Amino acid sequence: MTSTETSQPGPGMPSIPDRRRWFALAIVMTAAFMDLVDVTIVNIAIPSIQRHEGASFSQIQWITAGYALAFAAGLITGGRLGDIHGRKRVFLIGIGGFTLASALCGLAATPEMLVGARILQGAMAALMVPQVLAIVHATFPAHERGKVFGLFGAVVGLGAVSGPLLGALLTEWNLFGLEWRPIFLINLPVGVAGLILGRRFITESRAPYALKLDLVGVALVTLGLLMLLYPLTRGRELGWPVWGYVSMGGALVVGGALVAYERRKAARDGSPLIELSLFRVKSFAAGIAVQTVFGIALGIFFLVWTLYMQFGLGWGPLRAGLTGVPFSIAVSVAAGVSVQKLVPRFGRGVLQAGALVMAAGLGLYIWESERYGLAIASWQMALPLVVMGAGMGLIVAPLTDAILSEVPREHAGSASGLISTVQQMGNALGLGLVSVVFFGVVDERIVSAGAGPAFVDGFQHAVGWVAGVMVVIFLLMFALPRRAAGHAEGGVDEPVVAAEKEAALVH
Repeated sequence: MTSTETSQPGPGMPSIPDRRRWFALAIVMTAAFMDLVDVTIVNIAIPSIQRHEGASFSQIQWITAGYALAFAAGLITGGRLGDIHGRKRVFLIGIGGFTLASALCGLAATPEMLVGARILQGAMAALMVPQVLAIVHATFPAHERGKVFGLFGAVVGLGAVSGPLLGALLTEWNLFGLEWRPIFLINLPVGVAGLILGRRFITESRAPYALKLDLVGVALVTLGLLMLLYPLTRGRELGWPVWGYVSMGGALVVGGALVAYERRKAARDGSPLIELSLFRVKSFAAGIAVQTVFGIALGIFFLVWTLYMQFGLGWGPLRAGLTGVPFSIAVSVAAGVSVQKLVPRFGRGVLQAGALVMAAGLGLYIWESERYGLAIASWQMALPLVVMGAGMGLIVAPLTDAILSEVPREHAGSASGLISTVQQMGNALGLGLVSVVFFGVVDERIVSAGAGPAFVDGFQHAVGWVAGVMVVIFLLMFALPRRAAGHAEGGVDEPVVAAEKEAALVH
């Protein structure tokens, strides 16, 4: 998200009358809700897109991974653009571009056009989303922010639960014979209203001392990820050609060039995309590793889960969407309990317990899938999903605090932005790895066993890998501090951190 250290209004910023201020809040919250719903709404409609547009499975991966990659690559830069050029201005550009990209998605004539529109949509979200918390931070006095960020958390939770259900309903209803397209077109009236009302009710603010842009850093990050992700998603279809391995090896070279460039930029003007000095803080380095690997696990699971229910089991979108409700509720409940009751008492152990509980839920899911096969029912999935959701809730809520606990105050904003960015990058990488851990098994089994059993086998194999990843996360967490330092010492406003980590979870 955007930097908390640059989220104060500039000198002389006019105060906003009460009614105007709350209108501005409603507008930015609606934009945040639109983005969050759009992320969660797509997965449930993927089988419909595949069937009606003839999209290959690698294109299906890029419909989700392209968004995550563009969002990750532009997130920090989007926040800085708002600090430099004005948060209202960049927010309006972002929401306008997001609305246009949504229209292009809904009107896409080919899978390639849809992938391109989704990448544009992710880039526009990277302009829009970081401004939401910054506008709120600059608009409301400190004594009101707790209530405001509490509302933001509620909006995030509502988006997480309602996105899959809304996607399922819109796909199932097949409005005007448009099949999956209304999941994107529904953004148009919301986006246009946000653009018109935002011009009127949001007051402009800037950071008095904004950092400079690091476009070279953004380009190197994007290039490195593309060189890694493209061969992963296309390699299976193309028979794993030599150029794919060369490209993935070259991604390491680009990563080395990024580190060298960021060091020089830090020495030259103090505004690198990645503050490398943060990685000398053991808890931050370990936490970033946890966040990245956790993003990989989530990227793999959610796409594979959707394909398993709709392709493997033959369920409709509505049944698949309703099946996930216990998971979302369990995440929300466990997240609240972990922050309020458990972490103050048990510290790091809560996160580690969450990793093991989530791994246990994944193992239980594999067992049930093997036992019941194609006859498994939604209610039989409820137990493993609740266990998984509880474990996930124990992790996502306190993880950001643990990562930031030993970060110096002056770098808290950069660290917060980097946490959200690596979460998205991990998610994109996980979506790319679906080709390896899922489709590799499906391709081998589909000829002899048929589509349904092949997808069930692929699901079990992929979920086994995700469970193994959760054990790795458990071990990485030993490098986190036993107890996070207080927020006053950590240098980050508690409501901002809470809102950021919930948004990162949903994305």
